Amino acid sequence: MRANAFTLGAVLTLVVSARTSGACPDGEHEHAYERRAEPIVHLTPPSRPLVWGDINIIHTTDSHGWLLGHQKASFPEPSYSGDFGDFASFVAHMKKIAEEKDVDLLLVDSGDLHDGTGLVDGFPPGGIDAHDANKFFDQLPYDVLAIGNHELYIYANALDMHLNFAPKFHGRYLSSNVNITVAGPGGTPVSVPVGSRFAKFKTRKGRKVTSLGVLFDFTGNDHNTTVQKVEDMVNEAWFADAIKEEPDFFLLVGHMPVARDKWPLVFNAVRAVHPTTPILIFGGHSHIRDCLQFDGRSIALESGRYMETVGFLSVNLDHQGSKANLTVNRRYLDPNRVTYEFHSNRRDSSFDSPQGRKITKGLQDLSNRFNLDLKFGTAPQDYTLSRDPFPSNGSLLSLIVDQVLPTALTVNNSRANIPNIIITNSGGLRFDIYAGPFTKNDQLTASPFTDAFQYIPNVPLSVAKSVLPVLNGGGNNGRRELSSAEERYARGDVDERYGNWLAEMHERAGPERRAAQNLTLGYVTQDACPGIGDDTLHTPLPFFPSPGFISSTPPTGSVDTAIDLVFVDFIASEVLKVLNGLQTTKTYTSSDVLSYTSILLNEVLGVFAQVKWN
Repeated sequence: MRANAFTLGAVLTLVVSARTSGACPDGEHEHAYERRAEPIVHLTPPSRPLVWGDINIIHTTDSHGWLLGHQKASFPEPSYSGDFGDFASFVAHMKKIAEEKDVDLLLVDSGDLHDGTGLVDGFPPGGIDAHDANKFFDQLPYDVLAIGNHELYIYANALDMHLNFAPKFHGRYLSSNVNITVAGPGGTPVSVPVGSRFAKFKTRKGRKVTSLGVLFDFTGNDHNTTVQKVEDMVNEAWFADAIKEEPDFFLLVGHMPVARDKWPLVFNAVRAVHPTTPILIFGGHSHIRDCLQFDGRSIALESGRYMETVGFLSVNLDHQGSKANLTVNRRYLDPNRVTYEFHSNRRDSSFDSPQGRKITKGLQDLSNRFNLDLKFGTAPQDYTLSRDPFPSNGSLLSLIVDQVLPTALTVNNSRANIPNIIITNSGGLRFDIYAGPFTKNDQLTASPFTDAFQYIPNVPLSVAKSVLPVLNGGGNNGRRELSSAEERYARGDVDERYGNWLAEMHERAGPERRAAQNLTLGYVTQDACPGIGDDTLHTPLPFFPSPGFISSTPPTGSVDTAIDLVFVDFIASEVLKVLNGLQTTKTYTSSDVLSYTSILLNEVLGVFAQVKWN
């Protein structure tokens, strides 16, 4: 399948082009500016111009640190190769177009700025995840931003958002149902919103906006942070007060999927007070492109993940009190310079804005400071999470359990000679690995989480071998799979929803679509809104399902052979439940769980590459 991707773009090579910036916006001297390597490959341009309306909104969500753009040669990566500086230039040009058309253009983000690439996770000891990378967001004219669940896994990250990020947006960074406990007057602990509960403002054209920022019912947040259930939030006195006055439109921005979650609760609470006021919803979290309308005077848009999508929505407003359906349009843009230049009516020589150049240079400087180009080895081929079946030679999950963990976890480990089974959740792997240099950034992109490896010694082999099937819903405990999936979703795991979306896309593709060799690999979206949402036409990505949990090959031995059962701490509670359901000889508790190695999950690929890929 991966060979097909290469035939689509012929031979891909990388070059570095040097450019000189214009005058700095603050009047400083001009400086040399080198853009990072860019793919020399034909990128399909957008299929048609954008449709502008009275209100136009550019939407980002689930960026997860992908601010340097996707830099690999295998498709679909080149389609997402624009960096955040390119995006800043695009926004600047679109703002000018909006002024020329005399319409409003807003910029919103639906959260999850943490966990995903070296720019956020590659900080040196003593640093805070995403603290430096997040500074690039406040250089763009965001009108509203909402908190995501990845801002809450670690208290220090949430505190950094509260103290250093939210103030930059002057009340427009919203956390309607998310609080953090901080020291109040006299040192007494007090629970306060991470950002603001809501925002009211006027657009450039003077239109009144009421905005909320809602998080789904997340349960994986760290101590001293709280997430209020959505159904409780809409019954709060502050909520009723916030929506009492009728604006020209409600702008609901939140880290919650637009479908199969609790947006209807928020929507219905607003509709009960304002039956006809336009409601524009911007969701996130499930990493998919999606759109639906709760009624004819609303629209809800979700714009993918990892800066693989930039959403665009336009709405024509009518008179207050009108019950007619709104005229709405939505588009999912591939974030690359071809897309940006097409829609901003700019050519390459005039596209880069001073602010865009500054951001690109700043991102490169941050990458250098974090040493993200540090090379661990050379990957011999592409390894994918879902475009190759598991198990197979092209599967990243197979590589992890067959080679990476058995190699990396034996380094400087006194228990290396004791037989073991190593279990991890497949959600601990976040992105594909591509052939070529394997760097510190690639390591953190593929696996950004600082999960620790733990173990329980002296587990009978027959019991240890049964843990994985039960975790994956097999055996007599198969019924626990439903609740487990719900629990994993509540803790932030969206792999199942994203995977189901890819599977549906794959299954819809007929032979004619797959035979269209002039189309590159990418997303082919089918949502519930009228018309075609994808800005650029693609052929769907191949998709093969994989289990929620994976393990190394069990050792040989008798049923009573005592082995080490090794697992990441993220799934420790589930492993204990399964162990206690499989046997009655011993009741396992957290006191039986020990540290297996000092090497963390986000380090194992680098350790392996140094050993095997050199």
